[in-house]
Amino acid sequence: MKTAFVLLSLKLRLWAVLSTLCCGMWASMSAAHEVVPTIADLTVADGTVQVALRVNVEAQLSGIDLDVVTDTNNAENAADYDVLRALGGAEVAARVPDLVEVLNTVPLVTAAGAAVPMAIDDVNVPEVSNPELARITDIVLTGSVPAGTDAVEVAWPAGAGDLILRQQGVEAPYTGLISGGDASGPIAVAGGDAASGWQTFGAYIPVGFDHILPKGLDHILFVLGLFFLSTRLAPLLWQVTAFTLAHTVTLALGALGIVTMPGSIVEPLIAASIVYVAIENIFARGLNKWRPMIIFGFGLLHGLGFASVLGEFGLPEGQFIPALIGFNVGVEIGQLTVIALAAIALWLGVRAARVSELDGQEETITDYNVMFRAWSMTGSLIIAVVAIYWVIERTLL
Repeated sequence: MKTAFVLLSLKLRLWAVLSTLCCGMWASMSAAHEVVPTIADLTVADGTVQVALRVNVEAQLSGIDLDVVTDTNNAENAADYDVLRALGGAEVAARVPDLVEVLNTVPLVTAAGAAVPMAIDDVNVPEVSNPELARITDIVLTGSVPAGTDAVEVAWPAGAGDLILRQQGVEAPYTGLISGGDASGPIAVAGGDAASGWQTFGAYIPVGFDHILPKGLDHILFVLGLFFLSTRLAPLLWQVTAFTLAHTVTLALGALGIVTMPGSIVEPLIAASIVYVAIENIFARGLNKWRPMIIFGFGLLHGLGFASVLGEFGLPEGQFIPALIGFNVGVEIGQLTVIALAAIALWLGVRAARVSELDGQEETITDYNVMFRAWSMTGSLIIAVVAIYWVIERTLL
């Protein structure tokens, strides 16, 4: 009787912990404003350097630390960003000089060890019908470099998030990911600084990993749904293998542009796949013969989601395959990390709950399977609720 009471107590405490976690996730997803990298195209010719930016001006000017925040809704000063996002196109364009001033202070471009003042050549701010969606502004900046300049360097402000820098108009162009507060290093004006295959492969591993941890909450919940099915290793391996094979296929096809599907269709379906996996966990007692095939189908959808993210970063021409493989390896490492952390958390929970003091006597109150079922039922229920909300939100927006 005492054992049953302690088990009930454990389940209630587990529900409290996971519910708190759910509240945090709910707050973070209320109107997903995921931080996206700024993309810059660099051209140097005839004594002129041009940097064409595709940038979220409002996020840059809001004071949000984009190096840390993955969703603007979670930022301390998210209200400032919301005020800026609600402005009309002309009002945002009037604020662009403020951003350029910040970039020149860094400075954005240096040549021969001296800062190159950049001036606004063109600004295109689109009007947005839905204020809940981020707005990407096109800005063209130009500056003059000394005659005979053979290299320039591009730096990006701390707190500005990631910058994807792509050199244009030369053979073997530089392409790189610059984090906030970092610089590109010297870039040869004549070209020739293209990364090797191994360098590109290595550079895109953290990009893929970052899309899972910490930015890919939907993919994290899906992987946890796979983990919560059974305590046995074989069902997990079957599911992860099917999921990996499937999303690898559509990631490649999507990145190549062979298969495309609008995000308005893919994102609700990804959320629906999470709902299915979570609800099946609640009623199933193990792996059935159909689940790996269903997971494979869901993996095809998630691969298209990965491809859209990879498209934002712009795969370097001539290094497509190493970049694609590196990104996929990063995704896999991220998924395995999620599973490992969940397994460690479960093991620690079982270890803490296995022996409890009752009337001054130590008594074994549970085992791994019982504790796992408590986690599985509670966790799957929370995942299902979150994902159902996503289905509704992503369908209506």
